[in-house]
Order: sequence, then structure tokens, then C-alpha cells
Amino acid sequence: MSRRLEGRTAIVTGGGRGQGAAEAALLAREGASVLIGDVLEAEGEAHAAALVAEGLQARFMALDVTDPAHWSAAVEACREWTGRLDVLVNNAGIINRSTVASTEAEAWRRVIDVNLTGAFLGIRASVALMAETGGGSIVNISSNSAFSGHYDPAYTASKWGLRGLTRSSAMEFAEKNIRVNAVCPGLVVTGLNKDSPHLRPMIGITPMKRAGTPEEIAELVLFLVSDASSFITGEDFVIDGGFTAGAAYRRVATETGIY
Repeated sequence: MSRRLEGRTAIVTGGGRGQGAAEAALLAREGASVLIGDVLEAEGEAHAAALVAEGLQARFMALDVTDPAHWSAAVEACREWTGRLDVLVNNAGIINRSTVASTEAEAWRRVIDVNLTGAFLGIRASVALMAETGGGSIVNISSNSAFSGHYDPAYTASKWGLRGLTRSSAMEFAEKNIRVNAVCPGLVVTGLNKDSPHLRPMIGITPMKRAGTPEEIAELVLFLVSDASSFITGEDFVIDGGFTAGAAYRRVATETGIY
């Protein structure tokens, strides 16, 4: 490891398992002190303990991203731990898997609260401490669904909303040397979806003919929170094996013999 984040402090939400766990691990291995926030306490504590066993700097804290008090406590924990906050990865998210016609209002609100309002609350809580210590980088984990009409309207709307929140925040905090970008993954296989019936057709239409991995998403997050991306803010980074670039057109071309 190149230790690109030596001396920095990061919060990763939803960091107890899956994609968030991979992000937290990579940032810690690159030298950051990582506060893993999650509502999954047993998994979050186990992941933090495993990283500490590697000789890395990691802690777990129960963090419900929809609760402003939890956010205040997380930022204060960073202040007491290292005196700074340099990185925020708004990774926590949930899905609903129902259509407009079948989605109840409460289910809609829950997805928006976690996926979009949670990121807003995290940014609002974090920027003051980031600014005190010279700035930082915020990465919102959106989705390639934020460029289309996924058959999960609450999830899709939340991910489109994250793109807007990213750009507004980037403009507001640029002069404080706080950069804000969005990562938009396509299909990523984790323990949560490895048996889902949509995997095979999604992989079939993806030009690279495979799903992404949590580690690949983590590498892009690392780039965006490191100095290698120091002149990048307010942007969306799609990482989906070419799906958004033209998977449907490619399928038509393949089926009609153009390819």
C-alpha cells in the first residue's frame, strides 16, 4: 500500500458489510483512521476489530444516518479521536424493490430518508470540522440507476437526488477546500444480492459480461478522496462495466449482427 491517506480521518457509513466494508478497509490500509458507522452493530464491530487486528486504525460506532444526533456524535467522536475529519463516504443505502403503484408512502419515505436525507445530514454535520483542518473530500455513493428509470422508484429517485446534492454541495463548499463527488456503481454482487434473479440478465446485458466487485468500487472511492483527484469536484463517476454507456444499443447491435 502507498499510504495515500496517512494522517487523515474518515467516516464510512454502511461500513459494516458489503461495499461499505470494502471501502472502509481500503481507506484504512491506505493510512486513514476510519470510523465505521452502521446500524448493523455486530457486523460493524467485527469488521473494525478485524482491521485493528491488521494493525490498522479503525473504530466502530452505531450510526443511524437518518438521525442528526447520531451524526453530531460521530463527528464529535472523530474530533476526540484524531482532532480532524478529512473524508466522508456516504455509502449507507437501502432498496425497496417495488413499483410506483405498489410502493406505500412510508416505504418511499424510508428509502429517501436513508439514501438521500442521510447523506445530506452527514454533509451538513461534517463540513465544519473538515474546514477547520484544511478541507476534505466527500463521496456520495449513488448508482447508475441515477441515469435511468430503474424499477424501484424510491431507490431511483434517491440516487438521482444524490447527484443533485453532490453538485450543490460541491459549489457551496469549494472555497473551503471541500470536494464533493458521486460514485455511481452498476451491478455489484454482495452477500445481500448474490441469489437475486436479476443478476443473470443484468450480467448478460452488461458489455463487460460481469458484475463489479466491492473492491473495484472502493478503488474509485480511494481515488476521489486522495490528492490524486485534487482538482475534481461536483462530478458523477459511473463504474458499471459499460452498462450506462449503451448496453441496450449494444444488445440490439449484437442481436442484429452489427457486432
